[in-house]
Amino acid sequence: MGERRFFIFGAGYSGKGFARANEDGAPILGTTRSPEKFEVLRQAGINPLSFDGSLTAEISDALRHTTHLIVSVAPDEAGDPVLNAAGEAIRAKMPALKWIGYLSTVGVYGDHGGAWVDESAECRPVSKRSVMRVAAEQEWLALGREIGKPVAILRLSGIYGPGRNALANLEDGTARRLVKPGQVFNRIHCDDIAGALWHLADRNRGGIFNVTDDEPAPPQDVVAYAARLMGVEAPPEIPFETAQLSPMARSFYGENKRVANAAIKAAGYSFRLPNYRVALQRMWADGNWRDGQPRSPMKRS
Repeated sequence: MGERRFFIFGAGYSGKGFARANEDGAPILGTTRSPEKFEVLRQAGINPLSFDGSLTAEISDALRHTTHLIVSVAPDEAGDPVLNAAGEAIRAKMPALKWIGYLSTVGVYGDHGGAWVDESAECRPVSKRSVMRVAAEQEWLALGREIGKPVAILRLSGIYGPGRNALANLEDGTARRLVKPGQVFNRIHCDDIAGALWHLADRNRGGIFNVTDDEPAPPQDVVAYAARLMGVEAPPEIPFETAQLSPMARSFYGENKRVANAAIKAAGYSFRLPNYRVALQRMWADGNWRDGQPRSPMKRS
């Protein structure tokens, strides 16, 4: 396969999960806006760099040697921060580049009234942040065509995993069971984000892929199941109409869809945690649901 060097713009929760699954020991560099997070990135296996929206000499030098570029930075009012800062470098100063992976969101589909959607579905984003995501996706795909490199767009559903899950929420007292009849959410465990990224990067595979588990489900059911695992009483149900929610939280309930994952499966990826029950059972059994400490590195398919 040859020497590969990975660079992650925005090495947050998903990026750290990707690095922890680095069974081949490939060099991984990643950026953060906060130098105080450098040590956490090092512990995950990432050589940290600071990125505040401008291209430093250190980042430019790293990009020159990068074979696989992963972008996990949200667009803003000014557009995609990575394209704005590094677009010309990607076009002209990355001779080793073979593949680009862009982490997007299933929010680009907007509301489909609970119906199933796949990658061929119309994007009709509701929120401003999702409108900006659609534009960013198109810009990355266009860049890939321009430079003749494969770009994989991974549309992620709601991310959970160690430290971010219903078990942890129950323990810290923040879990709630909001009930809106007919409402489902789509979710994906961080291990499967990492697995899908490695699967596509290993094959330099481009395209658009929904990275979401097999079972969209009402959010209150997830909390109830976690409570049963823990042997505690589930919080009472709260009607959506009377719930106190932030504007962003309320906006999530304005979108209802079931997102299909057949394309990533057709590309050869097998989900490790195909639904929330399997994932919560695994985290509860492993005891890593609370603090986010990694298990042993995952084997890639």
